[in-house]
Amino acid sequence: MGKRQISDLQTTELVVTMLISDLASMALQTPSTPLMYGLIPMGVLIVMEVILSGAMISSGKLRRLICGNPVVVINNGEVDNVQLRRLRMSVLDLEEALRQQSIFSFKDVKYAIVETNGTLSVLKTPEADNPTVGDIGLTPTEKEIEVIVISDGELNIGALDFCGANKSDVMHILKKKHLEPKDIMMMTMDKNMNYNITKK
Repeated sequence: MGKRQISDLQTTELVVTMLISDLASMALQTPSTPLMYGLIPMGVLIVMEVILSGAMISSGKLRRLICGNPVVVINNGEVDNVQLRRLRMSVLDLEEALRQQSIFSFKDVKYAIVETNGTLSVLKTPEADNPTVGDIGLTPTEKEIEVIVISDGELNIGALDFCGANKSDVMHILKKKHLEPKDIMMMTMDKNMNYNITKK
């Protein structure tokens, strides 16, 4: 169903997931029922979910119809009780969701939005927000993503390609350290060829 759906299930996706688990358990727990009686409806549900997901990507109206819209529950520092009632969400629920984002006072929030998957997105007030490097007038240093190029002695060619490196680059580094890939538990590297090695 896709990585997005695994991390943030919409209502329809949750229902389909539960239905599939029920169908699978019935097919496996009833020896007298042919296995195909469970596999066919499971397959139909999966195909319909994939089709529906594709349709929602191409049609914003269909997505809004099925998933709804994000709802602003704190607008310019003011809690919107009408929207909270519409979501069947109490002020205590909102306070709990804010605490989970390390916000302990309503006055620190300028906007809070309940997303379609039920998560809360928050924009803090300037006074409560952490300053950025740009805010304090510093020149930021560029950072690159570190990826694991050796895991438990095995080279990850995809990660090497991401770094713009190859096997010989890694072997050259290991040779200087008097190491072999089999000696490495984890080796990370970024596009600037900065690396960290953790031996077994």
